[in-house]
Amino acid sequence: MTDPTAVSVDADLLAEPRLVVEPGAAARISAVAGPVLQGMGYRLVRIKISAEAGCTVQIMAERPDGTMQIEDCEAISRALSPVLDIADPIERAYRLEISSPGIDRPLVRRSDFERYAGHLVKVEMAVAHQGRKRFRGLLVGVEGDAVRLHRDDIRTDEDADVLLVMEDISDARLVLTDELIAESMRRGKQAERELKQNLGLAPPSPPHAKKSDPAKSNKPKPKPDNKPGKKPEPTNTKKHRLAAERLRRGDLDPTEGD
Repeated sequence: MTDPTAVSVDADLLAEPRLVVEPGAAARISAVAGPVLQGMGYRLVRIKISAEAGCTVQIMAERPDGTMQIEDCEAISRALSPVLDIADPIERAYRLEISSPGIDRPLVRRSDFERYAGHLVKVEMAVAHQGRKRFRGLLVGVEGDAVRLHRDDIRTDEDADVLLVMEDISDARLVLTDELIAESMRRGKQAERELKQNLGLAPPSPPHAKKSDPAKSNKPKPKPDNKPGKKPEPTNTKKHRLAAERLRRGDLDPTEGD
């Protein structure tokens, strides 16, 4: 049976607007591709037009939970290609490329900034904040219409914490770290397991199994310090036994031999 709460959450995530969008020709492609993707159950992440192979239109997409499989990319390509051919948003010939956002992915929605709190990010502003446009640091979280960043690129006379308005951000993306790679692998394995269960290729999880929350970070917990303390000195060595025997015979002061 389908969980109605999960369906509602997916619908809300699908309808969530992007706060970081592209200008120009990419915006025209977004107007065509966005509704098609949403109708298929995917979210548009980013559109990038490059000069690779003459002209390449790269469309990043994802499921509402942030995952993406090769089969998803193939399905989107088959559905989107004829629609773009009819709409003709670009006047020249181009190659269409559908991809996942990747591990060091762009952050374009409010839920992205909430989901990846605790990870290292790079942010570029469309509107300068405190005289600068580029920031890097730990993503603390979302506060109102802004994101809080704990910067690791500060000068001596600057504050470590900064609030950046989301609508003024032109580009924000995760920085590749060991923690981010571990979390991405966990999400991918979970999505693959759920897909196989939905297709009947794997048994369902037992009722008591705890389902992991993809919105939560999977950072490794600090290891406890299990270093053993200093061992006590032995008290029954040959040296001690000989000293005790001499003491018994009266040959040695009792304080010797320790």
